[in-house]
Amino acid sequence: MNDDPAPTALSNLAVIRGPVPNDPQPRDLPSGRVVVQFDVVTRVESGGREVNVSVPVAWHEPTSTQLGAIVAGVDVVVVGTVRRRFFRVGGSTQSRTELVAGAVIPARRRKQVGAALRGAAERLLEGVA
Repeated sequence: MNDDPAPTALSNLAVIRGPVPNDPQPRDLPSGRVVVQFDVVTRVESGGREVNVSVPVAWHEPTSTQLGAIVAGVDVVVVGTVRRRFFRVGGSTQSRTELVAGAVIPARRRKQVGAALRGAAERLLEGVA
């Protein structure tokens, strides 16, 4: 899972589904943590037609079992939050908007996907009259 705070009614929540086009790439952070980065291809409507959109995903500290289920070609559901991060490259500041995953589940695991979506819906409804 993820050490980041869970989404609340006052934060953002994103859910995407689609195939992972390439194997996830783990990176060791200076803090000692591991983040795994990969893309998920989704379809959106643009100008009256559907087009593919690649969504970058950052997954903090997945277990080896969790990571083993996510390989190129697998259809996944990702539940998390959208964040924009800034970093320095070659003396200039760059940014990247990505989906920070709280859960990454192979879409074929319908019960797990359903539980993750119900949990996300409950967090969104907390505090709503």
